[in-house]
Amino acid sequence: MNRQEAYDSLFSARSLFFAGLLIMPALLFNPVTEYRVVQFLFFWFLSWLCGKKTNPAITVLVVFFIVAFNLIVPYGRVLFSAGWFKITSGSLAAGIHRAATLEALVMLSKICVRHDLRLPGAFGGLLSESMRIFSVLLTRKHGITAKNIITVTDNLMLELSESFPEPASSRVQRTKPAGFLVLIAVILASWSPWIFIL
Repeated sequence: MNRQEAYDSLFSARSLFFAGLLIMPALLFNPVTEYRVVQFLFFWFLSWLCGKKTNPAITVLVVFFIVAFNLIVPYGRVLFSAGWFKITSGSLAAGIHRAATLEALVMLSKICVRHDLRLPGAFGGLLSESMRIFSVLLTRKHGITAKNIITVTDNLMLELSESFPEPASSRVQRTKPAGFLVLIAVILASWSPWIFIL
């Protein structure tokens, strides 16, 4: 059994989803950039542990561009200067903070959102379908370029419209006792930086 199969068999999609809801405030309300970076690395490790595919090159590029855009408006102490270009402490910290937040949310969604998520009610059904599509998008590698963007997007929409989750009665995945212990440990670990903040 590989990591992905062990992950799928240990947790139910609903337990993962609600665990993600409990973890998310620990990230979003964390004011300390260093701790938020640690949370991102923790979620990245969990994503790898679950057998999820991650592209380090894309992650680095996203972080680079977010930080670069924040450096356009300099504020704070000047750390480096070359002509008109300046790297300031305030804009650099803000860029790292936002980049870590975005990437941490992406990694958290990889862990806590599964394609078989089903929630009760009309709104729950809409949310489940949205999460299913988002999960499919995260697990696909489409190779979109300027030349094939229309074709690839069209094929993706057809794929999503034709792929439906299994009926709820066909297979009910329940979280195993060990899975609950793992989720509790992950939730507590995600909130652990707040011990130092408070």
